[in-house]
Parts: sequence; structure tokens; C-alpha cells
Amino acid sequence: MAARRRASGPPTKELLRECAREVVDVAEGIRGVSARTSSVLFAPALTGSAHRRPRTGYAARWALLRALTDKRGLGGSAIVAPDGAGHLLGAAGEMLGRESLAATVAVTSLRLRIAAVLLDHPEFEHDPGMRRLIGAVGTGSDRAAVRALRALFKDRGARRALSGLTPILAELLAVRSLLDEGPPDDDTAWALAAGRARAAGPPTGIGASYLPAPGQGGGGGTTHAVELSARERQGIAAEGSFLDFLRNIDLLSAGGRVLVQEVRGPDGVLRYVVQAPGTTPGRPRDDSAQDVADAWRNLFLTDSPYTRSLLLAIREHGIPRGADLALVGHGEGGIALMNLAQDDEFCRAYRVTHLVVVGAPVDGRRPADPRTWVAGITDRHDIVPVLDGRDPGAVFGPHPNRYEVAYAGPVREFPRCHLLRGYIDHLETVIPHATRDIDRALTPYRGPVERTRAYRLGDRARPPEGHPFLTVPTTSLATSAGPVDMPVRYYDSSAAHLCFPLDADVARSLLPDVAWMVPTRLGRRALAVLSLYEHRCTTIGPYTELGLSVLVDDLWRPHPYDAAVDLLRRADLRRTGRYVVALAVGTEEARTVADEVWAQPAELGSAEIDLEGRRLRAEAPELGLSVTGDAGPGVRCPEPDWVLYGRRGDSTVRTLVRTHGRPRVHARPRIRLRLDGARGALARHLQILELDSVRPGFVLSGPRFMAHRSAGAVLPR
Repeated sequence: MAARRRASGPPTKELLRECAREVVDVAEGIRGVSARTSSVLFAPALTGSAHRRPRTGYAARWALLRALTDKRGLGGSAIVAPDGAGHLLGAAGEMLGRESLAATVAVTSLRLRIAAVLLDHPEFEHDPGMRRLIGAVGTGSDRAAVRALRALFKDRGARRALSGLTPILAELLAVRSLLDEGPPDDDTAWALAAGRARAAGPPTGIGASYLPAPGQGGGGGTTHAVELSARERQGIAAEGSFLDFLRNIDLLSAGGRVLVQEVRGPDGVLRYVVQAPGTTPGRPRDDSAQDVADAWRNLFLTDSPYTRSLLLAIREHGIPRGADLALVGHGEGGIALMNLAQDDEFCRAYRVTHLVVVGAPVDGRRPADPRTWVAGITDRHDIVPVLDGRDPGAVFGPHPNRYEVAYAGPVREFPRCHLLRGYIDHLETVIPHATRDIDRALTPYRGPVERTRAYRLGDRARPPEGHPFLTVPTTSLATSAGPVDMPVRYYDSSAAHLCFPLDADVARSLLPDVAWMVPTRLGRRALAVLSLYEHRCTTIGPYTELGLSVLVDDLWRPHPYDAAVDLLRRADLRRTGRYVVALAVGTEEARTVADEVWAQPAELGSAEIDLEGRRLRAEAPELGLSVTGDAGPGVRCPEPDWVLYGRRGDSTVRTLVRTHGRPRVHARPRIRLRLDGARGALARHLQILELDSVRPGFVLSGPRFMAHRSAGAVLPR
């Protein structure tokens, strides 16, 4: 195999999948040997022989047992016995650290398939959760990878990491099932590992014991009716059609709400359409049932909070028993709707005539009512449908009486290829025939909408995300990019602040031309700060941020040593702050908020940033700058709350940033800033200051923290 790879150059995804198939064939052969050896070990004839001739009989059984449990044999969990004794012995072998040889080889096959996915989608490697996965499965030791993956699955708090693993969830679920000490879904896991189609349902390798029980953070959904804003009421469709239903979902997706509409069909019959959105990437759902954690629960239990909340919304709406019902959903919403359609009691109460899902798994699932027409639309670059067990490279035959369209959209990057807005555009331009076909099937629902009602979903059992630090009063602020909730909350971020001493006159030249704004002096020097942020989850979406700022004195009554005294004050009482000279952010929404709300001069500039260890790295090729190096030893320090200043016209805008994490200060960093053809205001300022020729005096790092950033307060200065 190695010679073949050398001859053909770098591995391709097809070659990796072919290798995976060869390896899993070996794993299944080992599994067969384990089963046959176990059957001999527990055969009545051998048991009777051991009683009759203990000297030779028990020696033979001991040899077989060692072959099954020894780390140089078939491994600790290789024993299979109908009476449960084999499972007990296998569990004991696991506790001694003896992995099943068959499972370990199968994990190797799954790792090859994961590598194929990463080869086809290199953007996954830029996601923090995916980097953790690569660290777990990219090790040279299969045993280390096995244990790292098992530890990851057993970490109930690893919701953010698990959200980044969605693209290869089917493989990871198979790994978890293969490594589970109690293998109730062993056949399903091996079917996934071998790339075979399975009968139905997802693998339950993460059993119910790993999911929060009702009353313990995830079991009970809630719902209540909410009024739509005037803008939303104008955007809600007044006629029933497939694209109109999807546009309704897209309109309400940011608020954790579902929609129920009553449509008068061409035959005059009143019918009902339930429209359910999915999870928006990068946005927390607080106490809503519509979040990443419950998307996982949807896969295993049909009584997930999202599913329960949908059922409560249908009941609260007052849909009469026996009424015709169409279910339309995207992503997680499609999974929850499929859970409803699979419920016998629900289908006895209502006649589910149609189920249409976009960007959600439907293969292998059958509604309780065989008359239900099921349609699924999937972009081949969207990996979310592998939640139901489809390998991106596998092709399984569709179920009868179903309509499925899989197409290759123009956008390959995840999660952009999963966004509903992209699916709507593709249904209009790339696959208009699918729109016509589904609209034809939905003919009974093609008519005027007589009533529309929105319901907000909730999960009362789980505290809000970031509680108690991020449970703060919020207000909506209008911007050119749409309304934005203030303060902006940062649920999962990393930061590194590179602090450069520089000449006070040079620092003064970076500030506005007003006499009362002066740089803070630390001795004879001022302080410039290059801040690197990786915001993985915020209320304005995930983005990266690079900013240059200068520490400034009190705007009215500057005093010596103000900066040192301010460290003893609460953040909202501080007089000093940092004036933001230049800023580069990764998204248009973040740029709009920085410019219009915080009065900070922001430009668009994407970056790849990794700040979670002592080794820091930031690459911004669009700006022509990079930061690499080791922060060095560090010590804990107080929370680095900040006051940031910006300018708008003749006024100064003051923004308060509160943080919560485990910051460290590094006194001897070995970090270098490199500029290669500086492009943009930020890079030009760094070039003028010649910061690429010196090392920072010290670094303040926060590998993982939460924050909230208030709206800017306008000062008469």
C-alpha cells in the first residue's frame, strides 16, 4: 500500500476510502475469528470435557481465554457469549486497558474515512472543535486515538467540541458504538464502519445515559406563542408554496421560533403547515430547545426537547384531531419533525400527509403512517445529512415512495453550504425542477394563508448559555446589517494581547488630533496593543478580530499612574482605556457593528487564528501579516476588563468590555510579527510603527473566555 501511495503521489479521497474498505475487511475478519473463538470457549462440549479432564480441559479453555483477552491477542472486549459472562469478562479486559483488536482496526478504517472528509473539506481543519478531533485521531498510536475519542464522548461538557465534529458524526458515532463496553448497537456500528446500508435509525453509541434526563437539563421542552414584529409580518408569505415556507423558516430562524400556518387549499379544505428551523451555526440558543446539544439528542430519542416543544406548539395552536398536516423543516428542525412523523400516537391524532426536509437526514427513517409523502433536498457538499449514517462517499438506494434530490451546489465550505438561504437560492437557480416537483406534491396546501402563529421553543430544565455571567439585560439596536442585540455576548472566545512599548510621541501621532486625548506613559514610554481574537460563538456569529490600540489617560483629568490605579477599580469606573486605531474583522456583520455601534474603524480581513495553547499563531494573508511564536511561561492575573474608545465626528464613543475566563500574563514572550506587503489600514499602521522588528514586552492571553461588550456611549469630548 505504501509503494502504491508513493507511486501515485499524495493520497486522494478515493484512495483513502479504498484503503478504509480494505482495512475494515480485515477488521471484520478479526471480528469473525473472535466470534468463532468465543463460541468454542463457551461450547457445552468443551465445558463438559473440562469437567471430565480438568488438567487438559481447563488448560485449553485458559489458552482460548488468553487469546481473546490478552493485549497481544484479540483484545479485552472480544468475548461474545449469550449468557452475559463474556460481556463481563470483556468489560474486565477493557478496565485493564486491553482494547478489542477488531474494534481498533475498525477505528483505523474510520480514521481513514475521516481523513478523506478532511481532504475534501480542508476548511474543517480551521474550526477549533475539528482541531481537537485531528489531535485525537491524528496520533500515530491507534490505542491513543481510541482512548482520546472515548474520553471526548464521555465529556458531557464538550458541547462546543461536538458541534465542530458534525461533519464526521456518522464515523464518530460508529467509533463510540464500537468502543462501548455494552454493545447493544454493535451490528449498526459495524455496518457504518463497513460502509453498508443499515435498516433504520441512528447508532445509539452515545446511549441515553450520556444524555441529560428530564429535569436535569434537556428532557423537557416548553413553548409559548409570541407576536411577530411588523417587519416579520411583512416578510411572512400570504400564499402557500414550498419556497414560501422555506423563506418563512429563514426569516424566523434567528429567534428560536417555529411557525404554524393555516392554509385554505384549492378544494376549500383548511390544512395546517408546521415550519421548523435548524440550528444557526455559531449562534447560542440560551435556554431554547433549538441548539447543538439537543440536535444530538434528536438523533437518539424521539422525546428530545425540540420534538416535545413542537408537539406542544401544535397542541397550543388548537389543530383539531384528524386534520391534514404538512411538516417542513431545515437541519435540526427536519430531524425533530421526522421524530414526530415516526410517532404512532401523533400520526393517529393527525394525518401527516407530507414531510419535506432540507439539509437534514431522512434516509433509513420511515414515518408511522405509510401514506406520508417524504421529500429530502441535500447539497452534496453539506455533510450534516451524514447524521443519519450516510457516508459522503456512499450511495445507498432511496426508499420507495420517497422524493430525494442530491445535487452539487456552488459553495463547498461548511457551514455555508448548510445555510437555508443557500438552499433557497439553489432551489431557484440550480435545481428548479425540484421546486416544481415538490410544489406539485404540495398542491393541497397551495392556497391563501388564513392564520399564522409563531411559537418560541424553550427548555426550562437547562440554565441559559453562559449563566450567570452572560445572563444580562439586552436591547435591540438597529444597524444597516439589521437589528443587533446589545450587549454583544461572546460565549466561546480566545484572545492574545501583544503589548509593545513605544515612543510616546509616536503613540500620540496615532491618536485623534485633539489636545485632551494623550497616551498613557509607563515611565518614558507609551503602550500599543495588538489584539488577536478568535470568537467561536457570539450573538453576531463567529468571526476573527485583529485590532491595534493605544492605552490613553482619563479624557478630562489625566493623572500620573492612572493606568495602575485603574486596575484596582471596577471596569465601569475606570478612567483610562484603549483607543482603537485600526481593526480588521472576519465578517460583514461584525464590521458593521464595530463601525456603527462602537465607532471603531473596521475593515474586512479574514484570518486563521489558533490561540488555545502557549504556541500562538495568526495568519491573515489578505492583510499581509502573520503572528507566530511561543508566549512562554505565564502566571494567572485578574480579569482583563477593558474600556475601548472610538471616534464619531466630534464625539468620543466609550465601550465597556467585561470578560470572564482564566487569563495569564507572559513576561518573556518569543513571538514575532511579520508583514509581507502590508495591505489595509491595520497592516500599514503596524508597518509604520515597525513592530515587526521588535518583540512584544509582554503578552496577556486568554485561551478560553466569555465576554459581553456593551453598546457605545457617546461622550461630549
